[in-house]
Amino acid sequence: MFDAVASMPEEFKATNILVNNAGAAVGLEPLRDGLLEDWETMVDANIYGLLYTTKAILPGMVERGSGHVVNIGSVAGNYALPNAEVYCGTKAFVNHMSLAMRGDLIGKGVRVTSIEPGNTETEFSVVRFRGDEGKAQKIYEGESKRVAMTGTDIAEIVHFVSAGIGSHVNVNRIEVMPENQGFGPFAFNRD
Repeated sequence: MFDAVASMPEEFKATNILVNNAGAAVGLEPLRDGLLEDWETMVDANIYGLLYTTKAILPGMVERGSGHVVNIGSVAGNYALPNAEVYCGTKAFVNHMSLAMRGDLIGKGVRVTSIEPGNTETEFSVVRFRGDEGKAQKIYEGESKRVAMTGTDIAEIVHFVSAGIGSHVNVNRIEVMPENQGFGPFAFNRD
């Protein structure tokens, strides 16, 4: 990662906006049955990917006194998602890392935003269902077409927080869901 950034042409080194959009959820098993390889994949993509990319780009932003880091978290970092303990944990990391970065960068001219989307139709579910496109597509089906957002919806939010408002304004976090997604109830076992 660091060599790739160092070898970039000079005109691309002055990155103004970094969008950390790593997201991997692999497997559907509860934690007790989960596969170590799946956990490592999620931690590598969702945590180390964000850290390494930010470490490579952020110093230049601080040096120039200008920039914006947009981290794509997830509502799963705020609310429990069954059989997704590790994924939820990695996205909680992203959400909270963003807030911590914000505090660290006050006065440096660098903004930090965490965008925390809900159900968004991308290749994400194909990965989670290990390539089963039929299962993945069922996540986005419904009487109403309002059960999932699109990548374009999220890109418009990134544009708004990065270029659609004044550079003196920092949007700390945006949690966004499709119209027909809500929060699940707390679960109780009354046996």
